[in-house]
Amino acid sequence: MKKEYSDIITQVQMANQLQKGLDRKEFTLYYQPEFDLKTLEIVGVEALVRWYQPEIGFISPEDFIPVAEKSKLIYKLEQWIIKKALSQKLQWEKDGFSQLELSINLSSKTLESECYFNKIEKIISSYKVDYSRITIELTETMNLTNLNYVADRLKRLKKLGIKIALDDFGTGFSSLNHLRTLPVDIIKIDKSFIQPLSQNNREAIITKNMITMAHELDYRVVAEGIEMQEQYDFLIQNCCERGQGFLLCIPIPEDKLGRLIKVCKYKKEIAV
Repeated sequence: MKKEYSDIITQVQMANQLQKGLDRKEFTLYYQPEFDLKTLEIVGVEALVRWYQPEIGFISPEDFIPVAEKSKLIYKLEQWIIKKALSQKLQWEKDGFSQLELSINLSSKTLESECYFNKIEKIISSYKVDYSRITIELTETMNLTNLNYVADRLKRLKKLGIKIALDDFGTGFSSLNHLRTLPVDIIKIDKSFIQPLSQNNREAIITKNMITMAHELDYRVVAEGIEMQEQYDFLIQNCCERGQGFLLCIPIPEDKLGRLIKVCKYKKEIAV
């Protein structure tokens, strides 16, 4: 069997399992905390979809998201993610965590489809949350065919108070063009620049200048993939405001997140 044909069969099988997984409610959300790097307070979370297939176990998003996009199941999956995440945001607000920010990823497929974007917009508008605490994240490597159309749709979300973040910044060929065209508020520096950081290497110079440029353009900066103390120290020294990574906290399910936020809030109150 040729490899191309085998790959097609595998993708068809994965798509069938994806549909069944959605029907059987096999998907769940984990949350990656985002920290204020100076105070180490949890200021926000990024919603990350996880798929637990009973016969296999956890399946990586790197495996099923591309299949979801090709099979158009991404629309159904993203609508579920947004409903689930916003429902959780409502609950946090009721529990006294109204200041907690929520980031949700949105695919290029949805952004470039007026029909499906309208559905997402309608879903978001139906949840009466504090929209100023919501961020929509776009992957910098997205293959966006019409930036102007996408920019107009993002501006509609910004009218609600929603912020726009450019994720994985620095990894694509059109980083600066995206900054110039899209109504971005936040850049998230990709972990490929953070993980090899040391005071004298090339990545350090690039990262330092990305932070400086972002601040001069009045963007908030979030560093991804912080795994070592020296990376954290470098980011603090270079005035990076926020960060995510295993050094700070791994992605966790919603029930554990609530307890973690309460502990962090208690520690902050004691310190004050």
